[in-house]
Amino acid sequence: MKRLALLILLCPFASLNAAGGGVSVTAETVFHLGQFPITNSMVTSWVVSLGLVLLIKLLVGRPQLIPTKGQLVVESVIGGIRGIIEPIVGKKVFFPSFWLLSGLFFFILIHNWSGLLPGVGTIGHGHLVDDHFSISKPLIRPGNADLNMTLALALVANLSWIYFIVKYAGIKAIIKDWFGNKAEKSEVSSLIFGLLGIIFLAVGVIEVLSILFRPVSLTFRLFGNVYGGESLLHSMFYLVPQLKCILPVPFYFMEVLIGLVQALVFMLLVSVYIGLICNHDEGEKH
Repeated sequence: MKRLALLILLCPFASLNAAGGGVSVTAETVFHLGQFPITNSMVTSWVVSLGLVLLIKLLVGRPQLIPTKGQLVVESVIGGIRGIIEPIVGKKVFFPSFWLLSGLFFFILIHNWSGLLPGVGTIGHGHLVDDHFSISKPLIRPGNADLNMTLALALVANLSWIYFIVKYAGIKAIIKDWFGNKAEKSEVSSLIFGLLGIIFLAVGVIEVLSILFRPVSLTFRLFGNVYGGESLLHSMFYLVPQLKCILPVPFYFMEVLIGLVQALVFMLLVSVYIGLICNHDEGEKH
């Protein structure tokens, strides 16, 4: 008999206990705002994002010339990210793009880790199975375990990339970077220069095709890792029922590391995409 339950498993590491069929690929609709469906992943993303904003506000408060401990922690993290990003995108584009790149990193990191919190996947609709309550429709689902969320992140990143390269590099520099002949005419014969021009033109077409597939690769790389981690944790709970509070523990630590790595990879890939064109001239000067 199905019923609604607000259930958090007693095991301190329990964050996922969906029905025996495994983790659903699609997010579950919790309620509707008019005709617009609100899914469990959307609810989680809103709550986690609000929590992140409140945490930063609590740590920093009103910025001071002599920083408080909380402000010092935040500034140290920001400084570390700056040290990673600035050499890649270049000084000219660093400050305009920092809001995007740092935002992507923190947003993805927190949402990757949100799936490890107790209650995520264990609060919702369910039914009794073999004398224990099994969740079949969780009310809380990690935001990045939803393909719609990772697609939105990829589209925002790529639209912002277009804006940055057009504004700070220009159409002429973009065309030259993709299709221009990289050989010096004075160093090779006219025949070789012409043949290389055809080759670089073909390479430019391939480059454009690869750029078109960037949103796809960014979307499925992040979704695959987060959804795969959720499925793995689910399997560990059911693999040996007698050890369901112990067996998943090593995988939780692994998911903490994977969540960090995936946030870094996403941020660094977008940084490289921007730097390949916008940082090109600065690299030549050095």
